[in-house]
Amino acid sequence: MIVKPRIKGFICITAHPTGCAANVKEQIDYVKSQPSIDDGPKNVLVVGASQGYGLASRISAAFGSGANTLGVFFERPSERGRCASSGWYNSVAFEKEAKAAGLYAKSLNGDAFSDELKAQAIERIKEDMDGKIDLLVYSIGAPRRTDPKTGEVYKSAIKPIGSAFSNKYLDTDKKTIQVATLEPGTEEEIQGTVKVMGGEDWELWIDALTEAGVLAEGFKTVAYDYIGPQFTWPIYKDGALGQAKLDVRRAKAAINEKIASVSGKAFVSVNKALVTQSSSAIPGVNLYITALYKVMKEKGNHEGCIEQMYRLFSDRLYNGGEVPVDALDLIRLDDWEMLPEIQDEISEAWPKIETDTIDQYTDFEGYQEEFLKLFGFGVDGVDYEADVEVAIDFE
Repeated sequence: MIVKPRIKGFICITAHPTGCAANVKEQIDYVKSQPSIDDGPKNVLVVGASQGYGLASRISAAFGSGANTLGVFFERPSERGRCASSGWYNSVAFEKEAKAAGLYAKSLNGDAFSDELKAQAIERIKEDMDGKIDLLVYSIGAPRRTDPKTGEVYKSAIKPIGSAFSNKYLDTDKKTIQVATLEPGTEEEIQGTVKVMGGEDWELWIDALTEAGVLAEGFKTVAYDYIGPQFTWPIYKDGALGQAKLDVRRAKAAINEKIASVSGKAFVSVNKALVTQSSSAIPGVNLYITALYKVMKEKGNHEGCIEQMYRLFSDRLYNGGEVPVDALDLIRLDDWEMLPEIQDEISEAWPKIETDTIDQYTDFEGYQEEFLKLFGFGVDGVDYEADVEVAIDFE
């Protein structure tokens, strides 16, 4: 069938298998064009491995340091002639490329929050990965979570705390600037967001892996965070999402105690704002990203997911020495984004961004291109008028 993008709000409900494969190949080629990561990880588990930073982490580990990788995700295969999700196509493409390069690559599709999937991952590690992993990347962005102990379902909420918050946002369908007002989250919504997006499940993964004895000496684990500029703080840093990220940092400290017996170390990496399915859903953040892209591209220091994750591995986690962190013990991979000259320029442009000045002060076109690439559209060299097979499975 011929697959075209069908967009509803901040999501595209179709995905192009050939385009997704080409997008994965582009990221692989970038990593292969960079210096190899000496003393990098060799057996890696990536929880949330199918898109965005998780996928880029898996690619960086595999093609940057020749790592065996086990990917965990929750994606939709093709059914009744309909497209699979982009994450499904990404993962199929990654496995194919990894195996062609002689690398071990397996994937588990299911609920990463469940005890069952943790047990399946441990079984794979014992059978296929020398019984030990030396890196766990935790990169889940989910709207809901079922507590494996109680069966209770929690939902995340993108809401401020304490008072309502109004801010400009970009209506990408109409290419207009609108103002959205979000009412403050209830205590139940805040706690639900912490349960879904916080560090509890990261800890549960570590508990299960430790109990199974599959952590190698010198084991490392990393989870991802975002802070951003002050005008996004009410909805992000100081909102319900921010409370969840504080819980991730709490979990980091707890995990460090749990993995001390294998001389392990847990990290939280604060990454750059990028076009992902998660960031597209946060009001105001998408407009900030379009302004950020414009400034950073003009300054020549723009990065996408794969550039960020390669830098995380090569310059931070596996740089041959101590991992550099800030005063809060955080890896700051948003260092270029938060440079004063970058933020000052965005702050100056922000009040000037209106519907008739979008092209002047933002990189709207670049944002749209990156958004579509998440679903395999707009990738160079792909014939989007050709018939493609959408029912693609793992070999």
